[in-house]
Amino acid sequence: MLGLSARLAGLPAVGGRVLAGGLSCHVTDRPGRRPYHEVTGENVCPNMVRGIDNVREPRLNKGMAFTLEERQRLGIHGLLPPRFKTQDEQVDLCIKNVSRYQEDLNKFIYLMGLQDRNERLFYRVLSENVEQMMPLVYTPTVGLACQKFGLIYRRPRGLFITIHDKGHIYDVLKNWPEHDVRAIVVTDGERILGLGDLGAQGMGIPVGKLSLYTALAGIKPHQCLPIVLDVGTNNKELRQDEFYIGLKQERVSGAEYDEFIDEFMQAVVRRYGQNTLIQFEDFGNQNAFRFLEKYRNKYCTFNDDIQGTASVAVAGLLAAMKKLHSRLSDHTFLFLGAGEASLGIANLCVMAMEQEGLSSAEAHDKIFLVDSRGLIVNNRPEGGVTGHKAEFAKDMPPMKNLGDVVKKLKPSALIGAAAQPQAFTAEILKDMGEFNKEPIIFALSNPTSKAECTAQQAYEATQGRAVFASGSPFDPVTIGGKTLYPGQGNNAYIFPGVALGVLCTGMHHIGEEVFLRAAEALSRMVSDAELDAGRLYPPLNTIRDVSLQIAVQLAEHAYRTGKASTYPQPDDLETFIRSQLYDYHYGVSVQPVHPWPALQ
Repeated sequence: MLGLSARLAGLPAVGGRVLAGGLSCHVTDRPGRRPYHEVTGENVCPNMVRGIDNVREPRLNKGMAFTLEERQRLGIHGLLPPRFKTQDEQVDLCIKNVSRYQEDLNKFIYLMGLQDRNERLFYRVLSENVEQMMPLVYTPTVGLACQKFGLIYRRPRGLFITIHDKGHIYDVLKNWPEHDVRAIVVTDGERILGLGDLGAQGMGIPVGKLSLYTALAGIKPHQCLPIVLDVGTNNKELRQDEFYIGLKQERVSGAEYDEFIDEFMQAVVRRYGQNTLIQFEDFGNQNAFRFLEKYRNKYCTFNDDIQGTASVAVAGLLAAMKKLHSRLSDHTFLFLGAGEASLGIANLCVMAMEQEGLSSAEAHDKIFLVDSRGLIVNNRPEGGVTGHKAEFAKDMPPMKNLGDVVKKLKPSALIGAAAQPQAFTAEILKDMGEFNKEPIIFALSNPTSKAECTAQQAYEATQGRAVFASGSPFDPVTIGGKTLYPGQGNNAYIFPGVALGVLCTGMHHIGEEVFLRAAEALSRMVSDAELDAGRLYPPLNTIRDVSLQIAVQLAEHAYRTGKASTYPQPDDLETFIRSQLYDYHYGVSVQPVHPWPALQ
């Protein structure tokens, strides 16, 4: 009677569920716990949610999957069509809606709209249809989405922190409504995929990456925060674009830029804690390496372009070794490109070959790099060799043309990560096939338009003998009566699982050995049958389990080496990690009720 009297008086029900005006009260008898939503179990803030908010808030919304009892209890009876739909039916409708669009950008916009409307449904669609959906929310479509970001921007999905916020970054971080942030993906937009400086429009990358954190590794979406650090752009066309959404000024650099990044890192730790994972994404080459060296032993951080790309590429190489019945140290590697990706792969290859028994010098001797000025050699006349490239410089005459370098070195593995489309010409591919029974050819540049060659070109030039992988997806190729399925060396095989392992074990720092362990774990998941079909990676539809197994391997490594801080150590690491995963199911079975019962 007390609750009813309160309702009639227009006051909150004491210990009840209903407030005057259709408000639903979610205060419960859980002392010391944050208020939660009584149907979905979600933590919510503030502790009173209006009925309509259950439909408008994407984390709470279930659409027509709300049962009759839920609709009545939450005050949304009549706000939805009278039909009840299961989540399975909703998934089927979403897939049909995606297929209605002809252009991938429109499919991307639809999926982002779904994420804004119904979070659990979005992640179920993505998680259970990875092969179909991942190219739409991530590579390659996300590159086009970044280019068009000013046109397709709809609503906030992350933080934009500008150079003008310097001195107040912590205050900006406090504006983000979630307190339990565990993982951040941050970019300054200077080097988006192979597309260059896109400034603030690079936000599509952190959003896409963190969507995969949840869809592929089960990291809870409210624990993820995408951030763009907008310091301007040197892309003159963007600055003149009426639809550009960022600061229309040239990039700030030097001491002011470094102080800005320092303040950001400190503000993250102050706001969310020392163990917050900070993934750097698509920074310019020079800054990417500097920040990795500067912060790796002070924060829980890694650079996906350097370390994630390296790990997935080395995983592909280790899988290729299984197919070829050889070791990395038996091969000669030639890289087109000497930036973040190539150097990251080269350095991880060195670590792997050292593990096979080679010295550091012997491992470096197996690796050759070509940049925009030609082969990396000592005493090069045009500008010399600086930075991390110098470790791989050889005592050889200068050579500019990639084809000439291939003929001279006769490498067994050719790896492209320079965003130079069609750089692997038919002649180069043919030479690789003549020098090797089964040449290793990796065209890793993204998006697809930047790939060094296509799968079909590689297979045709080598009569189907190439061991091929790419950064973007390619269709199967039939040659000589055999259908080959090119492996996609997508970073999504690595970074979600690494993040899950790091977060579950509470690692303070992420060393290079973490990425080598991840690469080894991934390579072991490729079966002999898959290798024979041309695949160097497990099927994309198994990637959620791949992420889990990588996380388990890293957790074992973290506890074995004393790098974990989550104690006591769980008796069963896999069971423990599974218990942390996000559940995209609604959790309440939907049973259509007919006829409509009378309202009580």
